[in-house]
Amino acid sequence: MVEWTAAERRHVEAVWSKIDIDVCGPLALQRCLIVYPWTQRYFGEFGDLSTDAAIVGNPKVAAHGVVALTGLRTALDHMDEIKSTYAALSVLHSEKLHVDPDNFRLLCECLTIVVAGKMGKKLSPEMQAAWQKYLCAVVSALGRQYH
Repeated sequence: MVEWTAAERRHVEAVWSKIDIDVCGPLALQRCLIVYPWTQRYFGEFGDLSTDAAIVGNPKVAAHGVVALTGLRTALDHMDEIKSTYAALSVLHSEKLHVDPDNFRLLCECLTIVVAGKMGKKLSPEMQAAWQKYLCAVVSALGRQYH
């Protein structure tokens, strides 16, 4: 279980309050697929991902970005039980979808870049530290089935 200070909880909540899932989700997944092209192998049914423009204009990529961020947002309401909250998703991604668990980390890195771009100087080092701790807890929970 991850231990959270009151300040860390406030910082994570503050970051989430600045995130528009419908905007940041697609941007984060698009960035992930472009910067780390090997992650595209899990999205063959999404159609054309052959160019940056194709990825950015792909409605299935955008929709899945929203799904991914909506799922990530779930942890905010379950910060004291993140591992159990993501147990079923961990099983799905490992046993059925066979997703490399490092891809969760890559997506979260891309999300942090998107969030930092949106928040600018309002994303203080303390806020970022709490945000990174939150993302690491979720990534660990999603990768739990692989251990």
